[in-house]
Amino acid sequence: MITLPQHTNVLIVGAGPSGLMMAAQLLRNGVQPIIIDIKQGPTNQSKALAVQARSLEIYRQLGVIDKVISGGKQAGGMAFNMGGELLAAITLKDVGNTQTLYPFIHLYQQSKNERTLLEYLTTACCPVYWETTLISLKQNKDTVEVTVQNGDTTHNLTCDYVVGADGAHSVVRKQLAIPFNGDTYQHKFFLADVKLASEMPDDILNMFLAKNSFAAFFPMPEERSFRIVASLPDGLEDKGDLNIEDVLPDLKATTAIDVHIEQVNWFTIYKLHHRMADRFSDGRCFLIGDAAHIHSPVGGQGMNTGLQDAYNLSWKLAAVINGQIKEAILTSYAIERVPVAKDLLNTTDRIFNIITSRTWFNGLLKRYVVPNVLKLFWKNEKLREFFFRRVSQTCISYRDSKINLQLSRDTKIKAGDRLPYLKIFDEKKKTETDIHAWCSKPGFTLITLGEIKEDYLFTLAKWITQDYQGNINFFHLPPSNTNWHVFEAFEVKPGMRKALLIRPDLHIGYMNDLVDIGMMNNYLRNVVGFIAQK
Repeated sequence: MITLPQHTNVLIVGAGPSGLMMAAQLLRNGVQPIIIDIKQGPTNQSKALAVQARSLEIYRQLGVIDKVISGGKQAGGMAFNMGGELLAAITLKDVGNTQTLYPFIHLYQQSKNERTLLEYLTTACCPVYWETTLISLKQNKDTVEVTVQNGDTTHNLTCDYVVGADGAHSVVRKQLAIPFNGDTYQHKFFLADVKLASEMPDDILNMFLAKNSFAAFFPMPEERSFRIVASLPDGLEDKGDLNIEDVLPDLKATTAIDVHIEQVNWFTIYKLHHRMADRFSDGRCFLIGDAAHIHSPVGGQGMNTGLQDAYNLSWKLAAVINGQIKEAILTSYAIERVPVAKDLLNTTDRIFNIITSRTWFNGLLKRYVVPNVLKLFWKNEKLREFFFRRVSQTCISYRDSKINLQLSRDTKIKAGDRLPYLKIFDEKKKTETDIHAWCSKPGFTLITLGEIKEDYLFTLAKWITQDYQGNINFFHLPPSNTNWHVFEAFEVKPGMRKALLIRPDLHIGYMNDLVDIGMMNNYLRNVVGFIAQK
């Protein structure tokens, strides 16, 4: 039997990657949540495989990146095959090497992501209450009344906020009566985590296309280990107790390879869905991850999108709970994340339909058009960069959000964009760092660029300390030959200045060609909603 407190600031329902990231980010920002999950413990199934660059940047900020990198491996490339013939091959090595510290797709199973985040929670003395089910919730003006069950015991508690991270069958979403619109793909698929006895490149994602089927072999970090995702052969969709031997003949026919499987670690049959919640928030309750949106596994986007949902919401929720920012900022969560989820569903749905379609027209596309387009596409450096920015999720921008303010003439980078990754040489310490490292601490970060007199820099530091009590970090970069690329990136010409206020989620909140305390104060007070500290 467990003992729960009678009240909590935040109840997180669901301890998958999204829920665990939500808890970790709240802890990082000084808020102790309660997190419950109906399961007995963290998953032993590998599930999602790809961790994209944007998620790796989040892990770096959280301080666990070394464990994530050492526990996985980089995807080396992709190969498209049909009828035993290689149609196209592309390399993924350092494809985004000018855009991020992590210019690759990292293969690191969901189970490992969960355990890394659980270790972070354990270090911060934040337990997960396993085998605990949400029974009901009722919203009032100031709190949410919740009933949960553990074994034969029910517990009643009140919460300031509830975050539903409880997956596609979300109880939170159902309790809030939020529709989950979308559809289910027509065909069934099988998934198998296996160790191969036969040789296959262990860092290449191999896609095998056939007229009425497809199979994909995703490399896993362990030696000769692969995730196989493939269409279920006709005639087996209604058969019970299927195993790998039942699908192996069709798998060999689709791949035109004599596949030898040494060990099966996981085998399951499933249908894929593409659905999205009508809204991501309702009063004091929020939906993140699969509770808000589910889609095909194309591009390895699902888990990463859930991690970023949590990343976006957590700093806002923590700032409100800590009395730093007005509650109105919470409406920006849905405003910023709904368009991201909608675009993701549309994109993955179109690509997945091409891969799985059995029409003669799509057969021609797969055999002749797609491989040749891909080859031409990959020869163009700008198109390769575009591909990486999309897949890595580093291109996601919130330019239309109400909590950003663009007062600069910049045309390339604007308020709402992710802060670009740029190396910086620290002239005082004579060491190399980067602009993301400057934003590693919780809270907003003020970055000023250009020639600014020392007494005004002191005035800026004094203003931050007195008016914002250390909740804003401050860095200044004077012009120098070693750092001129930073000035060029932000279009700062000789003799000019620039002020940037970076949000806690590494997106630019404010950009101005003037370094003006009054204008920055107006943004922080009236746009973001900072509360004057007494």
